[in-house]
Amino acid sequence: MNLVLSTLAALVSTVVILLIIATFVKKEYTIKREIVINQSRHLVFEYLKQLKNHNQFIKWAMLDPLMKSEFKGTDGTVGFISAWESDNNKVGKGEQEIKRINPEKQIDLEIRFIKPFHGVANSYLTTESISENNTLVEWKFESQMAYPMNLMLLVLNMDKMLGNDLQISLNNLKVLLEKC
Repeated sequence: MNLVLSTLAALVSTVVILLIIATFVKKEYTIKREIVINQSRHLVFEYLKQLKNHNQFIKWAMLDPLMKSEFKGTDGTVGFISAWESDNNKVGKGEQEIKRINPEKQIDLEIRFIKPFHGVANSYLTTESISENNTLVEWKFESQMAYPMNLMLLVLNMDKMLGNDLQISLNNLKVLLEKC
């Protein structure tokens, strides 16, 4: 009986300590990657603002050729929604919506994940002219983990996990657009 109570007390103490630690752990994370594409800023920006194009270079979309896609609204305009659904857990189910467009400069997206987990993230694609035919593309991803799940940020390297996929996607975009 004493062993059971001791084990239970240790377990409860551990949980309480973890919950206290979680109150001090950051909840937000930001991932950022960039690439230079040898094309004009106009061409790159016009391609990026069409969400239907994203399935041609984003790593996650390319993981499942049988992924179902649905589009709502006028592509390349604020309010357009690109939804996806896949049986592949690395792809899952969700949607992204264009929230704001700063012409030739930035596209702001809200990404709503449904499966395999619920979550919301903000994504920003920016373009900057380096020269007439060289464009710097930056992709930034911001999200957060709710308390007490934010404890996972102590052991998960979100920058490495998601950042590698962002970089692969940007590399795909570069190859695709430099063929134009």
